[in-house]
Amino acid sequence: MAKIGVFYGSTSGHTAKAAQTISELLGANHEVTIVNMEDISSIDDLLEYDNLALGSSTWGQGDLQNDWRDPYAEMDEADFSGKTVALFGAGDSDKHGEHFASALGVLYDKIVQRGAKVVGEVNAEDYRFKSSLALRGGKFVGLAIDEINEPDKTKTRIEAWVKAIDGAFA
Repeated sequence: MAKIGVFYGSTSGHTAKAAQTISELLGANHEVTIVNMEDISSIDDLLEYDNLALGSSTWGQGDLQNDWRDPYAEMDEADFSGKTVALFGAGDSDKHGEHFASALGVLYDKIVQRGAKVVGEVNAEDYRFKSSLALRGGKFVGLAIDEINEPDKTKTRIEAWVKAIDGAFA
C-alpha cells in the first residue's frame, strides 16, 4: 500500500471535486492524503511523499491556478528524483480551447526537469480543443477534465485514469 499525496489548486471547485474523487478511488488500495495548495507551508509539504497526484485548473494564457504560484517558484530548488507523479486538472475547451488544460503541461515541464517520473498520460482523441501546452505526441501529460462543456465524461475519465495510474504507485 503506497502513501500518496493528492495536492490541488482550485478556484471554481472543478479541480477540487476531481481531487476528492481521485482520492477516494486511490484510497481503495493506498493511503491517501488530500491537500489544498492554499494550505501548504512550502514545497517541502509535497516532497514528503514519493507518490503524488498534482492538480491545477488552467487560467489566462495557460497559467497555473493562483495557489500554485509560490510553490511553483520553489520547485526550481526542489529535487523530485525518485518521485512518481500523476497530473490532473480542469479546463474550459470552448472559451479557452487555445490553452485547454495547459497548466498540466506547465507542471509537467517543471517536475520532469527536477527529476520526477510522470505517469498517467491520456489520449487526446476524445477531447475537443484547439491547442494545449499539456499535449505531447497526441496525448495529454495527465488527466484533463472539462466540467463546463463535457461534465458527462468526467466520472468515466477519472475512473479510467485512476485505474491506469494505480499500479504505478509503489
